[in-house]
Amino acid sequence: MSTLIAFALFIGAMLVSLVTGIHMVFPILLGLAMFSFLGWRGGFAPRQLAAMAWDKGKKVLVVIRIFVFIGAITALWRSCGTIAFFIYFGIRIITPPLFVLVTFLLTALISFALGTSLGVVSTAGIILMALARSGGVSELVTAGAILSGAYFGDRCSPASSSASLVAAVTETSLYDNLRAMLKTGLLPLVVTTLVYGVLSMRHPIVAVDEEMMRALASAFRITPWALLPAALMMLLPLLKVPIRHAMGWSVLAAAAVTLLVQRMDVWEMLKAVVMGYVPADAQMARIVSGGGLVSMWKPALLVFTTALYSGILDGTGVMRPLQKRLEKPAEKWGLFPVMTAVSLLCGMVFCNQSIVVMMAQQTMDTLYVARGASKNEEAIDIENSGILLSAAIPWNIACSIPLSMLGVGAGAVPYAVLLFLTPLCWGLTKKYVYPSRKTAPKENVP
Repeated sequence: MSTLIAFALFIGAMLVSLVTGIHMVFPILLGLAMFSFLGWRGGFAPRQLAAMAWDKGKKVLVVIRIFVFIGAITALWRSCGTIAFFIYFGIRIITPPLFVLVTFLLTALISFALGTSLGVVSTAGIILMALARSGGVSELVTAGAILSGAYFGDRCSPASSSASLVAAVTETSLYDNLRAMLKTGLLPLVVTTLVYGVLSMRHPIVAVDEEMMRALASAFRITPWALLPAALMMLLPLLKVPIRHAMGWSVLAAAAVTLLVQRMDVWEMLKAVVMGYVPADAQMARIVSGGGLVSMWKPALLVFTTALYSGILDGTGVMRPLQKRLEKPAEKWGLFPVMTAVSLLCGMVFCNQSIVVMMAQQTMDTLYVARGASKNEEAIDIENSGILLSAAIPWNIACSIPLSMLGVGAGAVPYAVLLFLTPLCWGLTKKYVYPSRKTAPKENVP
């Protein structure tokens, strides 16, 4: 009974956090304290409880390091003109019957290079929404295409913190996961492209606002040098350069372009790396500002505290009754449908993508082990369910924040077809097209 009361209080605290805007780290800390106390009352010594928490916490430290690089990259790619280059030439190729399709492909390309969905929505997404409004295109269709593109990279980019988190908690190779994500994502990508091709013809843009183009050209030097940081970020991992090294080279390249091409002062650049980039032009400041190390401390803290909380739940055996109840559905329907259901439930309750990853992995891990499934299969199933479906739940912050940035309501979610097609295609093809292989866990070295 005390466990049920603790869970009820924890879920209540999460709901209060969601409604009031209080950061989710506080209900996580409350849950950590409550279940640690229950563990102590159940006979576990404080030293044992600390070891349980740290066992999970140390696994996500590699993700915390990735957050540092992401903070620097998201600022410097703005200051060096990389984001502006993608947007400028992406808009240039737009023709009336291709607007929605180009919107999806452009945001997918930027998200794959940048690895952050919110970074894409807050830059290219806002500009494309402004073009849609001025050009008479459906706001809901455009926002859905932006969501699809933004979460394409969030799922499979080498720079994605979500991909690194999945690799860390499942103890798998990030590179192996990324290859599997690209392979299993090909079919939904093709189908999604066809869907947006049809929607583009049904929702053509009347005219492209040239004022936005002029503002970008005046605020940045639009030069091919701006592509260098993105090229390094996308190509070096293909050569099996460790992710943190690829990110480091991208940061150095972006810093060089910022100083030598965009002619920013050294001090201003360093300030942007720490605090985030803010251009002098007021119009661009509303669109391109952001990034920086400071912007990453909250998600980093949330991931770490959630890992500690997950360690306590795992070590004290709180989740075992639920895991036992899931054995029959997993045997009848398969692991992925149950993973999808668990991920959806976690996404609806906890309203945060990172928490979904860790809670779903912890809930399902023993079932994957019991059925002889590899850690790699578990990682792929999480990527193809929880990562994307979180963004399809209107009150989950993975969805609500992007929709708020774009200025649209939940009516845009049905048009984010990649979020639904990826789990659907994986569920239909997993058994026959991608038969699982029983492999030992691999050391995760991003």
